[in-house]
Amino acid sequence: MSNAKQILAMLRSRAEGDDDLFLSIALQIAASEARQGHRSTADQIRSAVEAARTAKKASSVAIPFARPRGDLEGLLEHRKPRYTLKDVVLSEPIRGRLNEFVREQLKRAWLREHSKTPNRRALFVGPPGSGKTMTAEALAGQLSLPLFVIRLEALITRYMGETAAKLRLVFDETAKRRAVYLFDEFDAVGGRRTANNDVAEMRRVLNSFLQYMEEENATDSIIIGATNHPELLDNALVRRFDIALAFEKPTKDQVRQIILAAMRPFKAKRLSWTALFEAAEGLSQAEITRATEDAVKSAILNESDTVTSDQLAKRLLERREMHQTFSSKKDH
Repeated sequence: MSNAKQILAMLRSRAEGDDDLFLSIALQIAASEARQGHRSTADQIRSAVEAARTAKKASSVAIPFARPRGDLEGLLEHRKPRYTLKDVVLSEPIRGRLNEFVREQLKRAWLREHSKTPNRRALFVGPPGSGKTMTAEALAGQLSLPLFVIRLEALITRYMGETAAKLRLVFDETAKRRAVYLFDEFDAVGGRRTANNDVAEMRRVLNSFLQYMEEENATDSIIIGATNHPELLDNALVRRFDIALAFEKPTKDQVRQIILAAMRPFKAKRLSWTALFEAAEGLSQAEITRATEDAVKSAILNESDTVTSDQLAKRLLERREMHQTFSSKKDH
């Protein structure tokens, strides 16, 4: 039979209107029944969960996902995923590992029936513009989960113990609300404990992070750390991640794929790829996609059925100028 903690957790999730957590706990109960040899009961619970999810999808009206409130309001930024993995141009090794990651998440109930947990902690490393953030967003979209970006400027403070306390809030939220949680510029939190900074305080923060990463998570929320400087990360923290993926900026062949995909349903006619490669240099996949879509939208409004190389190059250069302007301000 299900234990009292699971029943209490189900009642709380129902009272809070968190259907995803309610059904997740139900699947845990099914896994427990299966381990005890009650296969028929486990199958009935899983079937009921699938029926509830199907009914919810069929009858639900799209509403904004609940935004973080209270102490979390300044810590988490909610973003609605606009992409899935098919929208991201990736190398085959990275795509293969992400597909396996997604598969484990989708079949997490099956894994738990065998006392195994799905991979849920991923480290993305690579230079700016290599697609780390877009891939995190696409991963959330692939799993139909909300994306929450941890705002480091609100997380890290100069007051002793406050950063670790805010980290506690974030990780408590991952246990309550199933989602993808992205720590961008992760080296600011996971830097080496021997780095030349406030060593004692950063040790406390990092030790807290190590502890929180090891905690069990019934929602199987996904934690993603993204950094441009993997050499700054503490080795003990790196080992806590289930997978680590190294990204690079889009190659010329990938830039071509991104532009052609974003131009649909328009067809490419005699594009000057040399000029486009030069205009797209240094841009991320998301920036190239948006620039191309802007050119397509202009063509539609102009009642044209073609997009020229000059129009595409103009939009790409606008994105580059914007990218460089904000990068300069950030560095300053």
